[in-house]
Amino acid sequence: MKTNINLTELLDCIGDAVIVADANEKIVLWNAAATRIFGYSEAEALGNTLDLIVPERQRQRHTEGYTKSMETGTTRYGSSLLKVPAKHKDGHTLSIAFTVGMLFDENHQATGVAAVIRDETERFAEERALKKRLSDLENPQP
Repeated sequence: MKTNINLTELLDCIGDAVIVADANEKIVLWNAAATRIFGYSEAEALGNTLDLIVPERQRQRHTEGYTKSMETGTTRYGSSLLKVPAKHKDGHTLSIAFTVGMLFDENHQATGVAAVIRDETERFAEERALKKRLSDLENPQP
């Protein structure tokens, strides 16, 4: 069955953020869900680095991992879900979960990454509250 799906329309109708960054971490694609989750408009995000959404305390580790992925053309997060903190435009911290796909040129040199990101902040908070409640029930205070 052939469809006439427009890629931009598809990216903007899904609920997860889709962000593509080049080999230098510059954002080259930012969908509507990325705006909803992170608070930055597409115009604000495009051309900026991923530091826009990476919390200060994670930046060095993030940059090292990104550089290694660009050098090797591999990532360990392609098939496993990565759960990390992220930063909203207004400064509050988010809990996100995402997968990453490597992008390559015709010579199989890494040219960037595509990430599909879900905001898990509410679910993570509920999970923490349930764990605390369970701990309180298992270890009652006298």
